[in-house]
Amino acid sequence: MLRSLVGSEMCIRDRYMEAEEDLLLVQNEKYHSDYSYLSWLARCYIYNNKPKAAWELYLRMETSSDSFSLLQLIANDCYLKGSFFYSAKAFDVLERLDPNPEYWEGKRGACVGLFQAVVAGKEPHDNLRDVVAMLRNTNNPQVE
Repeated sequence: MLRSLVGSEMCIRDRYMEAEEDLLLVQNEKYHSDYSYLSWLARCYIYNNKPKAAWELYLRMETSSDSFSLLQLIANDCYLKGSFFYSAKAFDVLERLDPNPEYWEGKRGACVGLFQAVVAGKEPHDNLRDVVAMLRNTNNPQVE
């Protein structure tokens, strides 16, 4: 419990590396499924340039309102940090679960950000294939 509190306090102070270390020391399995713990850990992963680890936290969750909330956190925080591939993946799932136009806008912006990162040599070209597939599977008429 104390480690979880210390970890969340470090996040609040933008000390994500220390927060991640403290959160990973939590051994009580009860906390490992708690949304508060998972959301702080996901945020640490994202801000420590480990967006894949945050995405994997989401993949291990059961479908619920908590998993939807974690998906929103991943989509938005990855977008803010420039981790556009995982942002696009998260917005893609959100858009399929809820046809809210904001999710399409987020996905479109993340895809453009990823394209720019690939052109700049900051992301691998392979990620473009996945993004093109995401866009092709969109029901939004703007995809044309």
